[in-house]
Amino acid sequence: MQFRLKAFSLHLLSSATVLTLILGCLYFGWYRWPGWYLTDVTKVVVVMICVDVVLGPTLTLIIANQKKSRRELTRDIGIIVAVQLCALAYGSVSLWSGRPLYYAFSENVLQLVQAYDIDANEAKLGRKQNPSFAPHWYSLPRWIWAPLPQDPDERAKIVTAALSGGGDVISLPKYFKRWEDGLPSLRSQLKKVDDVAYFAKNEKKILKDKMKAAGIADDQLNSIPLTGRGPSVLAVMDPASLKITALFSAK
Repeated sequence: MQFRLKAFSLHLLSSATVLTLILGCLYFGWYRWPGWYLTDVTKVVVVMICVDVVLGPTLTLIIANQKKSRRELTRDIGIIVAVQLCALAYGSVSLWSGRPLYYAFSENVLQLVQAYDIDANEAKLGRKQNPSFAPHWYSLPRWIWAPLPQDPDERAKIVTAALSGGGDVISLPKYFKRWEDGLPSLRSQLKKVDDVAYFAKNEKKILKDKMKAAGIADDQLNSIPLTGRGPSVLAVMDPASLKITALFSAK
């Protein structure tokens, strides 16, 4: 039993260390609040933890036997590690492909833009036409303004594509601009919490309670939704400076 526990401990320590390094780098680089919440990646992370930290070491505990030959034991543990590596690779690629790249203000809402929202050709075009805002593999999340183009034909083309399920302006880096340049337009879109879309009535009550607890007025024009593929977040801004003072979830 002592042999099994030792094998289990070593396997658990190794698996936990590798997984912690990968998730830690992704979290502190791209998925910090509210990234992890808006992308709703909990299921992927849970699968990675279950396979790499729970299932793998547990199977080692079961199959580890001092009576087995070294070759047989190495083979059995190798199979387990191979399955772990497959799960780890799948989860890591999924998280990397969906990493947050931008928090974009466009029209009347703030939106999360993930890596796979931007087509490779559009990213390449953006690096040519708008290099200051185009994404690279090392790009970290940043706040930008993504207005529709002034040209009516281009504008209509983007709107039509978005309505039919295609790419919106937030997936076209060539149109991205500085966050600060969009603040005058953003100011006109601020609403009271009760008037903000994307939240149910009971969620708005939770949001107002959180605002009151933080000493923020809930009856001023200071709120705008921040949306993603997961649950939305309420962005609360200082009406004077237009700086984001808080980001509240409705849970």
